[in-house]
Amino acid sequence: MENRNKEIANIFYRIADALEIKGETGFKVVAYQKAARILEDLTQDVQELVNSGQLAEIPGIGKGMAEKIEEYLKTGKIKRYEEVMKDVPEELLKLLEIPSLGGKTIHLMHKELKVKNLDDLKRVIEDGSLEKLYGMGKKKVENIKKGIELIEHAHERMPIYEAMTIAEDVIEYLKGAPGISHISTAGSLRRMKETIGDIDILATGKDGQKTIQFFVRHPRVVQVLAEGDTKGSVLLETEAGKRQVDLRIVEADSFGAALQYFTGSKAHNIKLRGLAKDRGLKISEYGVFKGEKKIAGKTEEEIYEVFGLPVFPPEMREDRGEIELALEGKLPEIIELKDIRGDLHVHSNWSDGVMTLEELVEHGKKLGYSYLAVCDHSQAAKYAHGLSPDRLAEQIKEIDKINARLKGFRLLKGTEVDILADGSIDFPDSLLKKLDLVVASIHSGFKKNVTERIISALKHPLVNIIGHPTGRLISGREGYDVDIDKVIEAAAQYGKILELNAYYDRLDLDEFNLKKAKEKGILIAIGTDTHYAHGFQMMRFGVGIARRAWLNKKDVLNTLPADKLLKTMRK
Repeated sequence: MENRNKEIANIFYRIADALEIKGETGFKVVAYQKAARILEDLTQDVQELVNSGQLAEIPGIGKGMAEKIEEYLKTGKIKRYEEVMKDVPEELLKLLEIPSLGGKTIHLMHKELKVKNLDDLKRVIEDGSLEKLYGMGKKKVENIKKGIELIEHAHERMPIYEAMTIAEDVIEYLKGAPGISHISTAGSLRRMKETIGDIDILATGKDGQKTIQFFVRHPRVVQVLAEGDTKGSVLLETEAGKRQVDLRIVEADSFGAALQYFTGSKAHNIKLRGLAKDRGLKISEYGVFKGEKKIAGKTEEEIYEVFGLPVFPPEMREDRGEIELALEGKLPEIIELKDIRGDLHVHSNWSDGVMTLEELVEHGKKLGYSYLAVCDHSQAAKYAHGLSPDRLAEQIKEIDKINARLKGFRLLKGTEVDILADGSIDFPDSLLKKLDLVVASIHSGFKKNVTERIISALKHPLVNIIGHPTGRLISGREGYDVDIDKVIEAAAQYGKILELNAYYDRLDLDEFNLKKAKEKGILIAIGTDTHYAHGFQMMRFGVGIARRAWLNKKDVLNTLPADKLLKTMRK
């Protein structure tokens, strides 16, 4: 109900903004703004008011606005909206997102200073011409500048770890809101994409308005972008800057439909809508309908069950054949976090980590693991206090002593050994033979014969795993100059394992290369590459990317118990 009132209110606001951008002033603009505010404040569904013939009687609505509302309820469109928008450039409309910037100012800037987009706006701020514009002045320009910074940073894509941390903090806070019940992340965060735009949260509550009021009072809110009865949008101050979080409150009997709809992806939802159409049904964020009758909506299970489908893991909802396979009863099972028996890449304070070997054991046990692989750097990594052969030999003895005291848990003796400029390995074979596993990685010479060097390492009989195979950093490094397809071919040829490095800024291999590796029958080792205790939690992001690649339990080395894992690597 409230969503429909809100939708029409937003359209009216948009018409008013567009009219102002076109240079309209006075009655027309005010009429749309007033009607929008009235719709926002209505406690009754506009459809009920239309049915009872009372809509045009509401002060501020009138006959003309009532006709437009009825048009929207019947057709889902308003002709006047389409007419107004037709000749307003999209780039100018986007400027309305900037706090402190309205339609009148945009019209003036466009007319007097030829501002057509954000770049032009930045130019006229920089050259001082905006400040001289009628009705502006220094203070207003400063506010617009701040608004640009807020919006730009809020819309930057953020790493999944950052987005998840913010979302979980907000969800924990919202549990204290009056009358709130179901609550979940939605959008690309729920689908575990490696980077996220805005953070979407969905909830049900007895009083949507009170919940939104509670939400916008979160202690880290620096700006409220929207505050309605069912939807709120804020900028939160975080360690990385200002980030946008959107909260939507839905009716309990539509929660499943809304969660499915707002989780996406858009392509998956389009495919589902096609199925609905073929069966004479309609599907939306409110539910599945047969004519006027709602036949599903409360849970995602209900929604998918209507089509004879299972509830797809959110990570699979990308229209990559999942719906077709499910209709044939062939949807594969994918790996879960609980399947992981241990972490295959951790660092200790012997190189550049901060945890002792004993502390690693404690953390591993707390996580319910049965093993951790200690993979400290080799001697070439001087910047990381890489181990000399003597120190590695000493560490091996120390790990043996610790393991002798342990029951049900084991530290695996490993190394993250550098692949050198000539493709050779940074430790002698006599030492590598004493280890349980060898992860070989490139840490220097990113543009020097990388493909050949990695293939040379794959040929080495004592190398088990290639660490972070493309060397990318999502936040700002493309990675090595490497032909990853050739590396995947060589890994398959020599029966070697490739790493999915779960550190949130690597997630290397990515989902697309993981799929290629799976097709070639290559085993994947998931390791967090952690140097700190909190880094162990990165495993869930690695598993999330593995799920997006449709890897199953058998595709991942560290779903095996330690003895089987070692036997598999020796093969």
